[in-house]
Amino acid sequence: MTITPAPTSNSSSISSTTPTSTSTTTSTKASSSTPATACSTTVTAFTDIPTAVASCTSITLQDITVPGNNSIFLSKLLTNTHVTFAGTTFFQFSNATASTLNMITVTGTNVTVDGAPGHVIDGNGPAWWDGQGSNGGVPKPDHFFVVSKVLGTSVIQNLNIKNYPVHCFDITGCVGLTLQNITLDMSDGYAPNARSGGLPAAHNTDGFDLSNSNNTRVLDSTVINQDDCIAITSGTQVLVSGLSCSGSHGLSIGSVGGKSQNTVTDITFTDSTCTNCQAGARIKTNYNTTGLISGIVYENIFVSNISQYGIDIQQDYLNGGPTGIPSNGVLISNITMTNITGTAAASAQDYYILCGSGSCSDFTFNDIDIVGGGVQSMCNYEPVGDFTCDGGFNVTTT
Repeated sequence: MTITPAPTSNSSSISSTTPTSTSTTTSTKASSSTPATACSTTVTAFTDIPTAVASCTSITLQDITVPGNNSIFLSKLLTNTHVTFAGTTFFQFSNATASTLNMITVTGTNVTVDGAPGHVIDGNGPAWWDGQGSNGGVPKPDHFFVVSKVLGTSVIQNLNIKNYPVHCFDITGCVGLTLQNITLDMSDGYAPNARSGGLPAAHNTDGFDLSNSNNTRVLDSTVINQDDCIAITSGTQVLVSGLSCSGSHGLSIGSVGGKSQNTVTDITFTDSTCTNCQAGARIKTNYNTTGLISGIVYENIFVSNISQYGIDIQQDYLNGGPTGIPSNGVLISNITMTNITGTAAASAQDYYILCGSGSCSDFTFNDIDIVGGGVQSMCNYEPVGDFTCDGGFNVTTT
């Protein structure tokens, strides 16, 4: 590891994402957590990463191989640090304590994490995949990439990630974070392997899981996977725009209820696509739990060949399968859906709304046109607007 003194100011490397001035609080944190002379370094050995994180504000991780049962800890980054993944980052297999392992962790203020041209972060997923994901079988890591308490004006961008074991991004407790131009490619996980019993080998491969995060953006990214493209279970003021989802479970709020935080407000999904997904726009609440979902906007969403529900709002969700009987402990209000179009497969329902008694209110749906579903749509709540539910309104429980 070669360490060289960094310039007295590293603002040029993050000028596109960091304001020229910061608040008094941020400035105080910067002065107390950044050494007087920071450094720039290229790390080529896994064991040198902690030294670089403790000392440097410009770090390149070049062709790092991570030994089994180990993680890349970027959890004490100095303020204004810029980390770049270069070459191939590869994770060796271990299942000794895998179920408690997060393979990459990032924490910091005004940080930038990105990838150099041509890089790849390879999670070595086939070594863990068995068709069961986090539901059993081979012990697997908890999440692949944890972003926790990232504050200030921080950016994670231009990353190419493939074949993570289960659950990629866990974004929690963040404020002011932007994630953009990220590719999550789990296409290798569609094929069965010797352990998956004829099922796709990869399972529970969520792309972006967000909880308890505010003023956060997920922009212009691609997810090819076998579970939620993005799932927001708590937080406020989140923008999702330009997301391309393939093979996933959709653009999801939830599941909400039964967790430590159960409030989701002021979320916008816009200008995004779902191709060969299980669902398109999706809001799901857990059966017999409590919580609040409000101020949700889906607009300009295109879906293609949806296998289950084009639009799905259900209050009977259980991980083992829906009950078919909605509960009303999670309140869903102020939901706006506009210009959602596309196709569903013959096995699917274009629309499915299953609200609990009195728990849904103030829905406005306009310019909704999903066609092709061979199973009759069912909606037990009728939104305001020109939405018809394909004539499948059955308002009996609200």
